[in-house]
Amino acid sequence: MIRIEHVTKKFGRTVAVDDACLTLPPGDSVALWGANGAGKTTLIRCVLGLLRFRGRIHVGGLDVRRSGKAARLLIGYVPQELGFYDDLGVAEAVRFFGRLKGLRSTDAEASLAGVGLTGHESKRIRELSGGMKQRLALAIALLGDPAVLVLDEVTASLDAVGRAEFVSMLRGLSGSGRTMLFASHRVEEVATLAERVAVLDRGRIDRVVPCRDFVASLGHGAVLHLVLPAHVRERAMLSLKAGGFTPRMNGVGVLVPVSSEQKAGPFRVLAEASIRVDDFELVALDHGMNASEPRVSNRHAKEQRS
Repeated sequence: MIRIEHVTKKFGRTVAVDDACLTLPPGDSVALWGANGAGKTTLIRCVLGLLRFRGRIHVGGLDVRRSGKAARLLIGYVPQELGFYDDLGVAEAVRFFGRLKGLRSTDAEASLAGVGLTGHESKRIRELSGGMKQRLALAIALLGDPAVLVLDEVTASLDAVGRAEFVSMLRGLSGSGRTMLFASHRVEEVATLAERVAVLDRGRIDRVVPCRDFVASLGHGAVLHLVLPAHVRERAMLSLKAGGFTPRMNGVGVLVPVSSEQKAGPFRVLAEASIRVDDFELVALDHGMNASEPRVSNRHAKEQRS
């Protein structure tokens, strides 16, 4: 359904995507994984035909450069940063975007019901919570029943409850035969939604692995996802390594594999280094469980200061 062949995208002298190759057959679900700046969003924008690039990308057999408009009709897209007209009514917004997609008619009420927004049709968009706006964006992306769903860090601004609800909706969509390509820095989302994981490193697709293997590679027992201020992440990596852990950089912090006896260890190490933890999640990785059904413990960490 999606075929990416030797795609390279440069911004001046900076190579954002470097000779990327990836194929998604119909019904596949692939997560793009990598640190900030790895090229995930740039690759997604190339797939959407929004950026010029070298190489070839086909969606449903259509070249996104030569037949961009037709290719985009096959795609439902939810960006990380939403751009709505806040004074529009919710149902009015659905019908507006339906017209932009060239649909002859749009059943706004049915579309909103499909994402759990029944009863909010007459509200103004500015009255919606962040989670409701994401649901609205998903309803709009699904207009016309596109064969492909493309998502870019869509839960980054949601709290733990909002993330869990949104991911639950997406899980139902990923099992409906629709092809899904999404970027995420949350291991629990990847484990729930992806069949395969494409790991990006400085613009290159380093490897593409089954999701179960990717989750297993993160460590035994559990993984702590620590959300840290950007300016302390490198120092946190060094401190954790010195403390005997094997952390990996992630979009908004670090991932630290821990055993059941080590769960508090990373917090002690970071507290001793006077490094603040803004938030954390604990993702259980039991060997006997299905990687697509992780047990996640969501918590909000209090600021840790020396």
